[in-house]
Amino acid sequence: MLDQTKQDVTSPWHAGELAMQRSVGVAERMDGPGRNFVRRAMPEQHRAFFPMLPFVVLGAVDAKGDVWATVRAERPGFMASPEPEILEVHLPRDAADPADAGMEDGDAIAMLGIQLETRRRNRLNGVIRRTDAGAFQVRVGQSFGNCPQYIQLRSSAFARDPDVPTEMPPLHSGQLDDRARRMIEGADTFFVASYVDRENGERQVDVSHRGGNAGFVRVGADGVLTVPDFPGNRFFNTLGNFLVNPKAGLVFIDFETGDMLQMTGRVEVLLDSPEVATFQRAERLWRFTPEAIVLRPDALPLRWSLPPGL
Repeated sequence: MLDQTKQDVTSPWHAGELAMQRSVGVAERMDGPGRNFVRRAMPEQHRAFFPMLPFVVLGAVDAKGDVWATVRAERPGFMASPEPEILEVHLPRDAADPADAGMEDGDAIAMLGIQLETRRRNRLNGVIRRTDAGAFQVRVGQSFGNCPQYIQLRSSAFARDPDVPTEMPPLHSGQLDDRARRMIEGADTFFVASYVDRENGERQVDVSHRGGNAGFVRVGADGVLTVPDFPGNRFFNTLGNFLVNPKAGLVFIDFETGDMLQMTGRVEVLLDSPEVATFQRAERLWRFTPEAIVLRPDALPLRWSLPPGL
């Protein structure tokens, strides 16, 4: 196959991403990286990386158009890439997971493979081809790597057989209770899903990592989350999606108990707010208003620990 020149490759950036890049004067500079590093197939490093992982972060959109982020865990090897354009995922359906409703055949999905003990992470999005209730394939739409910034080192171990679901029922709510607030206010990590419907009719979902010092996300008395946006790779996938479609799905993990807090709601991007000065290193802010909240005790079979001395 002939190598594609820069002119032959369509830029992956959509209007929202371009608007964010223009807001900081990097749109022209990001054109080359977009064409060169956002691929329609996984490189060999990524194909070898996903099968090593005991968990994966997913972003999906339900039938109402609400976007959810989730984390699913299984023994390493539950993901495999038989060819560069395909990732096979062996996971059972999970009715307790609100993101599962967006994982039907033909649905768009986003995936983040992240290895906390090495701070490696790779992202992809694509379309599901579901083979049965226990597995699906993802045909890759976009595949790209991310730098290790803001990832807190942690090691993981299974606390129970991942094929044995928890007996704890999910707790649904329309507002944050004290337990949920504590999870958010003590967190140094969360994951966020977003999506846009592209001009060609294709839905593009993204899920990404957000990290900082414990307490970097603030919760107002009204239950609205204020999130700092720190310097990064200037792709602006998440904030670019927000500008076009102000919806988000967030998931927070209690790494010691396996509890998960999943929320879907609406977003406002604050490109120029005096409040940004109250967040160290932040370049801008975004606010998230939860509209549906699911707290899932013991949802994950993994437990994570910090390195000694932290």
